[in-house]
Amino acid sequence: MPENGDPWEYSLSIPNDPRAVPICRRTLRLILTMHGLINLVDTAELLAAELIGNAVRHTKGPAVLRIRHSAGVLRVGAWDADPEPPPPPTPFDELTDTEDGRGLALIRACADLWGWQPLSRNGSRGKYVWCDLPTAA
Repeated sequence: MPENGDPWEYSLSIPNDPRAVPICRRTLRLILTMHGLINLVDTAELLAAELIGNAVRHTKGPAVLRIRHSAGVLRVGAWDADPEPPPPPTPFDELTDTEDGRGLALIRACADLWGWQPLSRNGSRGKYVWCDLPTAA
């Protein structure tokens, strides 16, 4: 069993299917609970659902949810098969009543840091979009 301070990482590969979003949320909840990070579950679930939801909605290929804890930081990220960068987040004061465009604004508001990078996986080009939450108060 890893010590509390030891780094750990999990990856969950998913098909391009909207039903994968709640599976990712439940898996993340279980992982964080088992690692004693229950205080981060609600925020991390919301951010993971946005990241994976964007991957499923805006790409045609599979996606991967990655959860990593190291040095007091929880990183939640999603790899998808589209190498194009995500659009910049819309500021909250410019959001309309539509459902589109809120995901990255929510991530920017809730996470300490977020970003993206081009990333290949198993020979497929794509991108990795991630956000960080502090685990130490």
